[in-house]
Amino acid sequence: MKAEAQGGVLARILAATAADLAGRAHERPEWERRAARAPAPPSFERALATGPVAVIAEVKRRSPSAGAIRAAADAVVLARGYAEAGAAAISVLTEQAHFGGSLEDLSRVAREVGLPVLRKDFVVDPLQIYEARAAGAAAVLLIVRVLAEPRLAELSALARELGLATLVEVHDAWELERAAEVRPTAIGVNARDLETLALDPSLAPALLPRVPPGAIAVAESGLKHRADVERVAACGADAVLVGTAVAGAGDPGAAVGALIGVPRPGRAAA
Repeated sequence: MKAEAQGGVLARILAATAADLAGRAHERPEWERRAARAPAPPSFERALATGPVAVIAEVKRRSPSAGAIRAAADAVVLARGYAEAGAAAISVLTEQAHFGGSLEDLSRVAREVGLPVLRKDFVVDPLQIYEARAAGAAAVLLIVRVLAEPRLAELSALARELGLATLVEVHDAWELERAAEVRPTAIGVNARDLETLALDPSLAPALLPRVPPGAIAVAESGLKHRADVERVAACGADAVLVGTAVAGAGDPGAAVGALIGVPRPGRAAA
């Protein structure tokens, strides 16, 4: 089994996440109450399931790999532009220390934009699942590389219990096997190694065709142009998650619009 902790950037992010959660453990009962009262979000699965390759456009101010992207971005303004351009769903980074995001960003986007919203963060604790549901998220990201067994299964089950979809992220074949075991709504193939931040374009053709038929296949990282969407679609991607290329564009809405409408051949044809 892979180790839960890694070196470098990922270790620093996980350490900051653990420190934050340790100081807020007492908040869990209140977030549980808020989650129980929250209205049902729009369906993440339905938004991605049919039609051309779906675009999940990301609200992203900065990242360890790219530095400042759109440091002063208003999350709602950015997300509205994506929605008007045809995005199927919005991803909101809520990690503050390294990405400049917040749970308030997610809450505002979910409340004011109307599309399904993914909580993009380093989710390692049930508290974060309750927070996501209470804030209006429709889905949460779970990263196989950072979740030791049986934590991945436990968090996946809790998300389902609360009515949240799961996007389970993988970076190799072993992780893909683990992801498939937890009945994910979607499996994301991340071309970026979270430890080294290097991109590996060979991962899409290697792993996307192996995503099981019951899960939506999502290509992540390194996607900038329509040709990139066409490339991963040919490998079986049902959706793409695009962050830096749209958030950092001169016209973010136009950047999303340029990616919309790529035919979805499906994995059987890949």
